[in-house]
Amino acid sequence: MSPQELMQRKANATPRGVGVMCSFFAERAKNAEIWDTEGKRYIDFAGGIGVLNTGHLHDKVQAAVAEQLNKFSHTCYQVVPYELYIELAEKLNAMTPGSHAKKTAFYTTGAEAVENAVKIARAATGRPGIIAFGGGFHGRTLMGMALTGKVAPYKIGFGPFPSDVYHGVFPNELHGVSVADSIASIEKLFKYDIEASRVAAIIFEPVQGEGGFYSAPAEWVREIRRICDQHGILMIADEVQAGFARTGKFFAMDHYDVAPDLTTLAKSLAGGFPLSAVVGKAEIMDAPAPGGLGGTYAGSPLALAAAKAVIDAIQEEKLLERANKLGSQLKEVLNGLKADTPQIADVRGLGAMIAVEFNKAGSHEPDADFTKKVQTKALEAGLILLTCGVYGNVVRFLFPLTIEDAIFDEALQKLVAAIKA
Repeated sequence: MSPQELMQRKANATPRGVGVMCSFFAERAKNAEIWDTEGKRYIDFAGGIGVLNTGHLHDKVQAAVAEQLNKFSHTCYQVVPYELYIELAEKLNAMTPGSHAKKTAFYTTGAEAVENAVKIARAATGRPGIIAFGGGFHGRTLMGMALTGKVAPYKIGFGPFPSDVYHGVFPNELHGVSVADSIASIEKLFKYDIEASRVAAIIFEPVQGEGGFYSAPAEWVREIRRICDQHGILMIADEVQAGFARTGKFFAMDHYDVAPDLTTLAKSLAGGFPLSAVVGKAEIMDAPAPGGLGGTYAGSPLALAAAKAVIDAIQEEKLLERANKLGSQLKEVLNGLKADTPQIADVRGLGAMIAVEFNKAGSHEPDADFTKKVQTKALEAGLILLTCGVYGNVVRFLFPLTIEDAIFDEALQKLVAAIKA
């Protein structure tokens, strides 16, 4: 069946609210490559929106899931438990930032992890308020949308949202927002909207994902920790997109000298299988009463097996070092285009969590049209790119860290040609 026929079936059978970027349909994929139903090959620099740090169908992941599938696929952990859940929880408790005793609960999606982190924080503090930040993305559920600091397309037509959610300003030097400006915005919330004693948690992404791949300054993270400690507020680090080697460290918070109270994980945690987690201080995680946490599919044994294999692959294949190497190579290429491409306003990122931001030539005005043209030209050449940012003027790069050198070089050539075109 042709892509055109499939697109018509899609239009007839699925709602327009499920936006789809590509006009072709995947037939098979391996590592950093996807082949469509007509046999055309694409290099995947989207990674299922940051899910495939270890690539499509990594051998270790595929084998681990197949082995588990031969045992059982589901019991619901809250009904009949299994050791795999405990084993992966122990691994994450030991690996995540902070030397304190920790506990882990598993879920299915990133939004579900965020929802449960909020529940845990409220149970532990007895307070309702949550502070998030402009440009942050925390999911598509009602609470996730309330926390998310970007209206289009995530919030349009879906309100009202849960109450007691407030937004500070995220520090962004490129857009004229200093660390002091951001901290002042939180202090203003305490003066104008909610007293600090009613705030349960402050949630932020160490590197904003959908917001544009802006890294939180170290000074700012320390200030957030100070505010939390001063007022008895919990710090939640949303590592859903930034975790699992993407930034050149296992977790983005490993770049900082303070630790969060709670961490949310998902995306590349299980190499393409639906799994998320909340990891936190043991006494905080124990605040909800028995039965208050869980979910029918939470902690799927197939996804847990995949996650164990992902961690092994990252460690054995030295993907932290590879993330830094590939990220440096990409930044060098992008920076080399600045002289002939006045639209390039910034090239930034930690490890392989890299972005390029485009403004209109000679101005500070975001250029979403130029950004879209780059994405379109790349796709025509067989390179899948994602855009992001509040103004839609950022291209983000989420290629598998396992990508072969020759394919990475080929992708960079396609990228350069798309930007020059």
